[in-house]
Amino acid sequence: MANLQMADDAVLVFASADNRAVLTLNRKHFVRLHNTGAQHAGIIVCTFDPDFVRQASRVDDVLRISAELQRQLLRVNRPTV
Repeated sequence: MANLQMADDAVLVFASADNRAVLTLNRKHFVRLHNTGAQHAGIIVCTFDPDFVRQASRVDDVLRISAELQRQLLRVNRPTV
């Protein structure tokens, strides 16, 4: 749904209807949606990392240690090195 200018809550509803998690760099808005108690299949918020391979690896690492994604908010942050 990227670049379609959909409202964040509409993206979450769209993804949830198909039991899909949302992976986003739009941390502030999706953390807020999660905190409102919105039903969802999972939200993964990331900080921007121009090294996409490294970022994908960190997302994979977080998903591997997470027991359940349903209704969870997972944070993937770029290292501060």
